[in-house]
Amino acid sequence: MSQPVFPPLLTGHSVSGGENPFERAQAMSALGCDAGTVVYNIQADRLRVAIVFAPEVPLQDAMAMLPLCAVGFQNALGALAPPEVAVHLGWDGPIFVNGAKCGTFHAAASSSDPDTIPDWIVIGWELALLQTSGDPGETPDITALYDEGCADVSPEQLVESWSRHMLTWLNRWQEEGNASLHSEWMGLIRDVGEPIGEQGVFLGTDERFGMLIRKGSDTQLRPLTQLLENA
Repeated sequence: MSQPVFPPLLTGHSVSGGENPFERAQAMSALGCDAGTVVYNIQADRLRVAIVFAPEVPLQDAMAMLPLCAVGFQNALGALAPPEVAVHLGWDGPIFVNGAKCGTFHAAASSSDPDTIPDWIVIGWELALLQTSGDPGETPDITALYDEGCADVSPEQLVESWSRHMLTWLNRWQEEGNASLHSEWMGLIRDVGEPIGEQGVFLGTDERFGMLIRKGSDTQLRPLTQLLENA
């Protein structure tokens, strides 16, 4: 199996078997690995990837790396998949292909203090390539990439394309701030204007990508930092 080829500034690190790239990337970050390290695990039924960032801004601003990586993924899969395949995102991490959940994004950081510049942030994502259990018809809200007409999209291609699109958005974010990324992300997020259980109605996001929820006359904010898995 060929390995993905990464653009300059990124360094690939392959893991195999059951090892989780998201956890490995956090361990490598704690030991001082370079920013731009991409840890990945390509298996027959799923693809898992994580990247290390070394922010220069407080955590509440650096959390933009989560929507940035997600938008990069959507752009990458959108470019490789057949034109009829729809790829959308959920505010709290899900990846949807043709309306069904196909994967998830994760975020971790060295600190959970929104006002502190963290030593590192790791953004990870995983994508189901094949469904290996049960009858897919029994779970119409869950899918896998190859079930959605994307059997010709190789995981190596997808990792390479994601890395390039992600870097493009990173450069734009560094030059332009959140505005362009926010506009692109809002066009891809599902359920805006819809009820979120008993919490209220999902109005959209603020300038730092936090979820705005209205219940009655009150509007509450869920910052992206709430999604940190080691917070």
